[in-house]
Amino acid sequence: MGRPLPRPVESKVNVELRRYGHGDLPGIRQVLLDVHADSYSDQAGDPFVQRFPWFVDHWGGNPGFSCVIGYEGGEPVGFVYGAPTGAGREWWREYLAATPDNPSTFAVSELMVRPRWRKTGVSARLHESLLRARSEHMAVLLVDTTHPRVQALYESWQYRKIGERQPFPDSPLYAVMLRTLR
Repeated sequence: MGRPLPRPVESKVNVELRRYGHGDLPGIRQVLLDVHADSYSDQAGDPFVQRFPWFVDHWGGNPGFSCVIGYEGGEPVGFVYGAPTGAGREWWREYLAATPDNPSTFAVSELMVRPRWRKTGVSARLHESLLRARSEHMAVLLVDTTHPRVQALYESWQYRKIGERQPFPDSPLYAVMLRTLR
């Protein structure tokens, strides 16, 4: 069972945050799938959205996988997860003129909050709790370019857009966003 984390960011709801790692995936996988199903119920027929279980297994298979799940009264309200990029495999480098002195990067793969808990501050708490424990110098993530408000939210969390990328033929075009952590 994940251990509770302190509350770094205020929110409008009382949510307990629990941290999980690579070895915990079998026990939390269904929670991630259930939160995703609720969050994307309006897009359930989208083939890219339907591949989410593959992404959970892919990211969770990384030994550095890290996940924070928020619970209110025992009910999962959202999660965030990712993993460090391998040394020399910082795919975002192609968008910068010069590689930073310390390119160590944590890739934030998913941040998801169920509809009932959106706009309550939960996403900020989940995100900051995940990154607070990281030793990497930077964090990178992708944001669907058709969601400018989500991109603006990440910009308010000190990310900056450095390019655009479509990682899969059936995926949306994403803004590549980078943030310095240290």
